[in-house]
Amino acid sequence: MDAPNTYVAIMAGGVGSRFWPVSREDRPKQFLDLLGVGKSLLRLTFERFLDLCPASNIFVVTNAAYTDLVAKQLPELAAHQILGEPSRNDTAPCVAFTALRLATLNPEATLIVAPSDHLILRPEAFLQLLRQAVAFAHRREALLTIGIRPTHPNTGYGYIQVGPLETEGIFRVERFTEKPDAITARRFVESGQYLWNAGIFIWSIPAILKAFQQLAPDIYRILAAGKDHYGTEHEAAFLEAHYPNTRKISVDIAILEKANNVFTLPADFGWSDLGTWSSIHEQSEKDERGNVLQSNTTLLYEVKNSLVRAPQGKLVVLGGLHDYIVVDEGDVLLIWPKSNEQAVKQVRADVQRHFGEKFL
Repeated sequence: MDAPNTYVAIMAGGVGSRFWPVSREDRPKQFLDLLGVGKSLLRLTFERFLDLCPASNIFVVTNAAYTDLVAKQLPELAAHQILGEPSRNDTAPCVAFTALRLATLNPEATLIVAPSDHLILRPEAFLQLLRQAVAFAHRREALLTIGIRPTHPNTGYGYIQVGPLETEGIFRVERFTEKPDAITARRFVESGQYLWNAGIFIWSIPAILKAFQQLAPDIYRILAAGKDHYGTEHEAAFLEAHYPNTRKISVDIAILEKANNVFTLPADFGWSDLGTWSSIHEQSEKDERGNVLQSNTTLLYEVKNSLVRAPQGKLVVLGGLHDYIVVDEGDVLLIWPKSNEQAVKQVRADVQRHFGEKFL
């Protein structure tokens, strides 16, 4: 286990709309066993960091509605380690609040900020890389992001253009590009100068708070006003009154795209952001026809490269489906082509428009 000044903040406040109808408002994807391994994505993420720092140094930032779910899945955490946001204002306010909150505990801490719903196939390589990143962020006023070496021109990821080498394995960042079109993504990958932005950040508490003071002073001003309340019985009331007034903006746009002390550490540790059903299909064990079966009673006829998820004990009979997502949640049945899976988010919005909140 590493130095006591290393802390982890796991961001677990999203709703996972691309995984509807499995991911629902009252139980989003980070709390689900989407990989069929008997553990939720949040639980897998938490356990991954236990070799880096003690459980007492791991915090989970989530929507206030999910704090009980976090406590149930991570009983190792004390109540003060579960930070509840009263509104979804994206990652910039989330990061600022977390840094200010941790500053009351350890103002010299080095913080790793990580999503709760990613897959890491080689955890030892991942932890070794993080140790290098933490050491760099501890001795430098630096904002560091993990960059993934791209394997194909994915248009759903943000890209990092790699600049000059700063120190062993760590490079300055030239610029960020959010979700380029297919032609641009192909050009980025072929150039060898770009990485996928994994959304995993490492920085010291002083460095990130200084960045907010300089680059997003409105967010800093609103949240810093509550520093005397953080960690006390008055914290929830302060957040309820003031947190929703912060801008809804990502930390990438609010801070990283503007700062001049941003660095990246290229990595290859078997990463997937598990952002769509296809990514679950890609990372899961398959039968001889390329199907992923998260169901124990199925009869398949000419079904290939598909994902089938249904309640245990429910007989599912399918025929003639190639490259499909089939998800049966009891009150909702989704049968959808994988080639158009990005539209599931819009389908969920259409369901809300036609049927209200009932199926969300």
